[in-house]
Amino acid sequence: METIKINTQTIELGQFLKWAGIVGTGGEAKQLLAAEEVFVNGELEKRRGRKLSPGDTVTIGGQRYKLEARN
Repeated sequence: METIKINTQTIELGQFLKWAGIVGTGGEAKQLLAAEEVFVNGELEKRRGRKLSPGDTVTIGGQRYKLEARN
């Protein structure tokens, strides 16, 4: 599991995908969500605008990412 530190209390899924370096643009995030199974806390998610918070996990293709607050 890879830990990704965020600077805010929440981040949208599409922004997280860019922040983590998984995609380069919002358009790529939209395509990824349409083509791949992306899970947030174990639940399938298709919305780029889904709010994520520290402690949430995102799983894409077997790779897990855990969000943490940057102190």
